[in-house]
Amino acid sequence: MALSEKEQELLAQMEAALAAEDPKLASTLRGSSPRAVHRRRATLAGLGFVAGIGVLIAGMSIHWSISVLGFILMVGSTIVALTSWSQAAGPRPPRPHDAQDFLQRLEDQWRHKDDTTE
Repeated sequence: MALSEKEQELLAQMEAALAAEDPKLASTLRGSSPRAVHRRRATLAGLGFVAGIGVLIAGMSIHWSISVLGFILMVGSTIVALTSWSQAAGPRPPRPHDAQDFLQRLEDQWRHKDDTTE
């Protein structure tokens, strides 16, 4: 059910008043899109990967166990980045032609070829 113009104006005024009174609450209520959240998570995981490289290199001169922790940080960051990035990309659209369609098109082409040669 659509809102009337008067109701839309009243709603816009209420939103403006809320944003003026408590901008932090208004920002929280607006929220972020899931795509933005996943991109931010992937970016942070990339930074974690770079930090893991730093810890790995620093651990070589200090103690081998620190290098292992750096490697674990790198692997964990890579997993988080890949899963977040794939979710940020969204679901893949279905392929327009599946195997049945492919076979049907081949059969149609074959029939069309037979019709044109006669």
